[in-house]
Order: sequence, then C-alpha cells, then structure tokens
Amino acid sequence: MKQLFLILSMSFFIGSAAISQTKLTCADFSYLSKDVAPDLGIVLYSADAETIWNAFRLANLARTKGDVVMIFLLGKGIDGFRSDDVRFDIAKESQSFVANGGQILACATCVKMRGTEDVNKCTVSSLFDLYQIVNKSKHLLTF
Repeated sequence: MKQLFLILSMSFFIGSAAISQTKLTCADFSYLSKDVAPDLGIVLYSADAETIWNAFRLANLARTKGDVVMIFLLGKGIDGFRSDDVRFDIAKESQSFVANGGQILACATCVKMRGTEDVNKCTVSSLFDLYQIVNKSKHLLTF
C-alpha cells in the first residue's frame, strides 16, 4: 500500500511539474500587439539622470518627425527614470513623450525587485515585449 501511495505521489508530482512548465510565465505575456514595429526602440538601462534625459529628448524629436517610438525601462533604468535631479527634468520630457503618442514600458520583474509597482507614466510589461521591440524595431538604441 505504501508503494502504491509513493508511486501515485511521484506520478502526481512529475505530472504537475510538466504542466507548470507549459504554462505562460510573465516573461511570455505581451501588452503589445503582434504587428508592433517601432521606427525607433530605446532600451534604458542607465540610472544616470542626464543619460535618461537625453534619451527622452531624442525620443521626443523622433516623435515630432512622425516616428513610432517605444522606450523600455530595464534594470537600473527604472531607478534613473524616477530621478528627481533638478538639472535634468526627466518628468517633463517623459510626460511630453507620452502626450505626443510615445509609449514607455517597464520590466515587471525589475519594477517588483525595486518595490516600485507604482511607477507612473509607463506600463509594467514583460521581457517578451522587450524581445518584440528589439526584434521588430527599425532602429534600436540602448542607453
């Protein structure tokens, strides 16, 4: 009887593990449509306020030229995006970017690790969306 219980338990455990590996994870979830093809994709990984400010200035210029622009915040880029350095008004540049049709996405795992689930002006997103931006952008820049 113990052997039967052990065999059934192991079968359940192995079956559960196999099923859980086939489920979608956060990294597989996408907020973007499958046909998204930005003219310019920008990945922000820097925590440096001046770097992020300049990236947003470029993104705003590209939007004025009619380009579809997407910015993805990754890792330290989330910290920099929240910078309150008075010399570089990131909030103003990012608000202008969004108001002019730009889209800002942020890595959900990176946001969660920093305890900043309330990041404003961007959509908490996934690595799948980062992959789509990297894969489908006509031009890609990293800062």
